[in-house]
Amino acid sequence: MTNISLPDLQHLILEACDKEEPEGGLSPDEALFGPESRLELDSLDALQISVAIQKRTGIRIADSKETRRAMASLQTLADYLAAQRT
Repeated sequence: MTNISLPDLQHLILEACDKEEPEGGLSPDEALFGPESRLELDSLDALQISVAIQKRTGIRIADSKETRRAMASLQTLADYLAAQRT
């Protein structure tokens, strides 16, 4: 399994969802989904991110509840992936 840095994880998300980086970049704690998200990601984007993560790391995010928790922000996703590696 491969470690992913926050910049690599951001790139993976933007590429998987075909989105441009928002002005000023994304902060690690910025919401990826929901009304306060500048990326305006939706459930299809979550699926695309999950597939990209699985291809890159071999880590599968089990269900939609776990996906929502893990993908709250770049930092929560990085923490989730780090926990799955141990």
